[in-house]
Amino acid sequence: MKGQFGFVGVLPASKARAERRHWWRALGWQLRRWYQLAHQRRQLAMLSDEALKDIGLSRADTMQESELPFWDDPSKR
Repeated sequence: MKGQFGFVGVLPASKARAERRHWWRALGWQLRRWYQLAHQRRQLAMLSDEALKDIGLSRADTMQESELPFWDDPSKR
């Protein structure tokens, strides 16, 4: 077949429609991430001074981190 470059495939109607269909999944991932951040910050605040010394952090560092709001995600900076 001279001049044939490919074939016609079936594509989704639009990318926007597919994204709207899965907005709840993205919301679930975001809520889970926020929960993890809040939990990790609470655990960090409860560490003893000896444990903080072992990992090279001061009490001021941990207090500064634990006072951040749950939506302040360091991976998004």
